[in-house]
Amino acid sequence: MTTLKVHNIESAPEGSKALLENSQKSFGMIPSLHGVLAGSPQVLEAYQTLHELFTQSSFNEEELTVVWQTINVEHACHYCVPAHTGIAKMMKVDDEITEALRNETPLENAKLEALRTMTLSIVRNRGNVSQEDLDAFYAAGYGEAQVLDIILGLSQKTISNYVNHIAHTPVDAPFQKFAWSKDTVVS
Repeated sequence: MTTLKVHNIESAPEGSKALLENSQKSFGMIPSLHGVLAGSPQVLEAYQTLHELFTQSSFNEEELTVVWQTINVEHACHYCVPAHTGIAKMMKVDDEITEALRNETPLENAKLEALRTMTLSIVRNRGNVSQEDLDAFYAAGYGEAQVLDIILGLSQKTISNYVNHIAHTPVDAPFQKFAWSKDTVVS
């Protein structure tokens, strides 16, 4: 059941058409999420801008994946978990990292686990993290810039995760093989 329209270039509001054309060029398709976001040109532009800024942050591909998937899983996003599983594969992120994130199990790499833990703390506590959490994050080799970068990633994911919950966005064909549900997490 989709509760918000998934637009294509023809059906999108005028302000979204060029943005969807850019999505088509970048991805070889218009991701369903972008089609839904196109209902508001401002929201689509904000999402695309946040995505671009987050990918230019201090994080490498593994760290981007940790932040994205930690938030996606915590928010139980039926669309973003499979999409970011496929994206992680395209970015050549180790499948063990992706599976641990999807299954909510600790990461073997201590620094990445510290990133996952801080991301969860920020999400679960709505930014009200303890000094102990910050100290542990800094001790793992991260700094203040990375705390802010997590919040940037959370801004992007809040848009997509919440929109996907409301829209029941259909998972795009390339990502359907990575289907995920909070109910199917391996413990």
